[in-house]
Amino acid sequence: MSSHIKALQERRANIWEQAKELLDTAEKEKRELTSEEEAKYQALNADLDRIDVRAKDLLEAEQRTKDAEDAFAKLLAKPADQRQKPQEQDSELRRWARGEMRAIDIPAEKVSHRDLTKGTATAGGNTVPTTFYGQLMAHLIEVSGLMMAGPTVLNTASGETIEIPVTTAHSSASLTAEAGNLPKSDPAFAKRTLGAYKYGVLLQASTELLTDTGVDLEGYLAMQAGRALGNAFGAHAITGDGSSKPTGVITSASTGKTGGTGAGGAFTADDLIDLYYSVIAPYRNSASCGWLMRDATLGTARKLKDQQGQYLWQPSIQVGAPDTLLGKPVHTDPNVAAVGTTAKSVAFGDISQYFVRMAGGVRFERSDDYAFNSDLVTFRAIIRADGLLVDQTGAVKVFAGAAT
Repeated sequence: MSSHIKALQERRANIWEQAKELLDTAEKEKRELTSEEEAKYQALNADLDRIDVRAKDLLEAEQRTKDAEDAFAKLLAKPADQRQKPQEQDSELRRWARGEMRAIDIPAEKVSHRDLTKGTATAGGNTVPTTFYGQLMAHLIEVSGLMMAGPTVLNTASGETIEIPVTTAHSSASLTAEAGNLPKSDPAFAKRTLGAYKYGVLLQASTELLTDTGVDLEGYLAMQAGRALGNAFGAHAITGDGSSKPTGVITSASTGKTGGTGAGGAFTADDLIDLYYSVIAPYRNSASCGWLMRDATLGTARKLKDQQGQYLWQPSIQVGAPDTLLGKPVHTDPNVAAVGTTAKSVAFGDISQYFVRMAGGVRFERSDDYAFNSDLVTFRAIIRADGLLVDQTGAVKVFAGAAT
């Protein structure tokens, strides 16, 4: 592990200690955080989130570096007498001129040189970009987090209906007297059905923009389309009602704990502990068991302590590992309801019992003909997907705010 990553870990631990000190001070003085303390606490939480993002970027950068080193090793192993064809040299020259390559080896005898100056437009000035930054800066948005929580994903080539048999009750035995009749107890079964609902998005860009831009605009559009599809499906995977759309995990989950009255739907530390133990041990001990809530709700949960004065939330001490609440990982999704009366604002349980069906994968396609008359290039992205909590016997449960 690099020294920089270790420094990030130490800084993260230090920030969390500062946040705990603020909460502990207010608790000892039996008061709420002042406006100044609340602002500082939120700033510390924001620092924790930024460090998490930075740590993830560093891990990805290390992997990219390794991939690049492997690629260069393969290139250097090629025989020295392998030469590029003239048309390949020409293609690379054009790519370099467009800014797609940083450097290129060009034999001197293949290129005619002329003097160009920046000062005169016709002698080269028009070729100099004006303060153009070579990377597209995209604003950030919240994205669906359910797929990171560990649902079971079924990938199929086609979209025919899938029927999944499940048990809803098991047989039970009882004490029987000698020569007495044995009680009858049959297991109960049900069927869950997964279809393939279509989600799509259409994007268009001018030919000039795609040709002249100095950034990977096509790659950005593909990423943007994928994010749009993920968010559209993600919203239904959380709260969809199953009517011509997927059935959300919150919709199918049973209520494990209802909040107290007069609290505006807010939960206490005891409420979360009760929700934790409302899920039976086989589900609770699953590797896929965890919490699901939105960011603002997690901000509230971070302040809670148990009766021994220990925080329910514990920051991860390992880069890339999630933080935990009562020892279980916490996943955030903006589609989970905010804290409020009657709102199901927290889910807990074995997320692997939520099945996501993907039919045919993600299609990202380009057409130069769709908008031929306006010289626009059209991109479309499509997925076919469905989702359902297959085990509805209590694998996942929710906290619901009181009605009043």
